[in-house]
Amino acid sequence: MVMVELKKLVVVLIGALFNALSLNLFLIPANVYASGFTGVSQLVSSILNDYTPLHLSTGFLLFLLNIPVTILGWKKVGKSFTLYSFLSVIATSLFLSLIPVIELSHDILLNAVFGGVIAAVGVGITLKWGASTGGLDIVAMVLSRMKDKPVGTYFFLLNAIIIVSAGLLYGWEKALYTLVTLYVCTRVIDTIHTRHVKLTVMIVTKKGEDLKKAIHAKLVRGITTVPAKGGFTNEEKEMMIIVITRYELYDIERIIKEVDPNAFTNIVQTTGVFGMFRKD
Repeated sequence: MVMVELKKLVVVLIGALFNALSLNLFLIPANVYASGFTGVSQLVSSILNDYTPLHLSTGFLLFLLNIPVTILGWKKVGKSFTLYSFLSVIATSLFLSLIPVIELSHDILLNAVFGGVIAAVGVGITLKWGASTGGLDIVAMVLSRMKDKPVGTYFFLLNAIIIVSAGLLYGWEKALYTLVTLYVCTRVIDTIHTRHVKLTVMIVTKKGEDLKKAIHAKLVRGITTVPAKGGFTNEEKEMMIIVITRYELYDIERIIKEVDPNAFTNIVQTTGVFGMFRKD
């Protein structure tokens, strides 16, 4: 258990390092913006530096923006997920202050593409290990726990504000390259983790009761059970059906491996959910 948590911490730190490298070596020198709270931090930092006497770094603003979100996540989502997410934010802010801002290329397209790819690798591996890079990921978790809200709408609106603001303040070319970064970042994250916000997990197991207890101890999700029988062995089994968010994929995989490593698990895309998502 300690080794698992240690590996998770190392992955979170590596993900934060990738995010910082993406910003200081590619996006910030080219005035191209990332998505979510990171992009907002970049934009606010640029506006303060260019139009006011104040000079606040992207890392410091990223830290400030995540404080209220972290408090919300701690109360509504869970301590482990929120703690690792906030550690990711702290590590990213620290790396941003340590790594110098260097323009490796004068080609804005190269900066937009490589910045998006490197950031996406950092976000993707962090999500894959059951944490997040903070910001909108925690907001998405809170919304999915409370109500079945269309989380993608909030991501789209915030990113649209970033793109339009960048266009109005720094020229529409910057806005278009920001759009390139967002697209590349999204595609790479989809490849590393999953592009589906909601997933249906079907577990065929002989340890149904133990799995139910373990899942309910970790996740606030309803479970539907269906009697099942092995096609070759004719053994009596149980099929458990549960709908989760992509942020809970790591937890469900770990629970299944711990309780019944011989269980057959099928994870499929869920395009929509009707009725109560939180409880069955």
